[in-house]
Amino acid sequence: MNNRLTRLAAVGLAAGLSLATLAGCGGNQATPGASTPAGGSAAKIALLLPETKTTRYETFDKPYFEEALKTECANCTLIYNNANQDAARQQQQAESAMTQGAKVLVLDAVDGKSAVTIVNQAKAKGVKVIAYDRFVAGSDYYVSFDNQQVGKLQGTTLVDILHKAGKTSGDLVMVNGAPTDANAADFKKGAHSVLDTAGFTIKAEYDTPDWSPDKAQAFMESQLTTVKPNLVGVYAANDGTAGGVITALKAGGVSPIVPVTGQDAELTGIQRILAGDQAMTVYKAIKPQAQDAAKNAALLAAGKPAASSSTQEGVPATLLTPVAVTKTNIKDTVVKDGFYTVAQICTTQYADACKAAGLQ
Repeated sequence: MNNRLTRLAAVGLAAGLSLATLAGCGGNQATPGASTPAGGSAAKIALLLPETKTTRYETFDKPYFEEALKTECANCTLIYNNANQDAARQQQQAESAMTQGAKVLVLDAVDGKSAVTIVNQAKAKGVKVIAYDRFVAGSDYYVSFDNQQVGKLQGTTLVDILHKAGKTSGDLVMVNGAPTDANAADFKKGAHSVLDTAGFTIKAEYDTPDWSPDKAQAFMESQLTTVKPNLVGVYAANDGTAGGVITALKAGGVSPIVPVTGQDAELTGIQRILAGDQAMTVYKAIKPQAQDAAKNAALLAAGKPAASSSTQEGVPATLLTPVAVTKTNIKDTVVKDGFYTVAQICTTQYADACKAAGLQ
């Protein structure tokens, strides 16, 4: 990403502002806003995202947050970095942002436990921390989705699909998220609360390092010999791991493909649902989440308390509502909200599937 910063000076005034930018993998930028700041003063705010393997962060979270910050705090400057799944790099990026004068860190932690160090360092410097999407103990505010509910939606939808197909028993495989991601533990807990009592046998289970689709694929391949005869479904924690699982199932000769869950409503996930390769995904409306984070970053930067509706482990929080997406409600969710256009979804390869699903 190229660094670009332009400040216009009125005629007759000689004013300049030098902004130091932070070098790091994934790119960074310092971006000024464009209207009167809600907090009444200018501030530097850092957005620290965790990785790029999940497409949502660069495609949606960053631009939505940047746009919202311009509205909420026009004179604020955005410092941005993506840690590319490296907790040590994220630590360095946070420290650099604070050295540059960031008053608020909007932190989507690579590792929720090690990120407590970032929170403690921030507190020592009087810097506020918003835990964005992934919980970090001791933060000043947390905005995310009800993550156990995400897992419950995945488990419930999977069971409902199996029941509609006349299946009430058989083997399941669970391909969970990263063991360093506190949200992944909540997804897993929510899914287990449904699947453990549904009459199916969880034959194998795996926590996927770094949410890596390749590692999810390798695990699924390693289990096929054992589970293939009685396999009826796979719980995959997000669309990336689902893609790896589905590749393994196809290569292993599983036909028809058993139902596979997902999360994040990635474009490829939506297309796999239309094609019949993936059973469902969970749509989390990222724009309201990013807008909420920007609003509260502006409040905290101005010395005001965050606007919260609940608490999470003693941290003021806002938990948004996730939605299960199957072939039947793509039009009423991701298309209706403008998350994707029909043209983006219905490429030539998926034209017939789109027509069958009523996407025109």
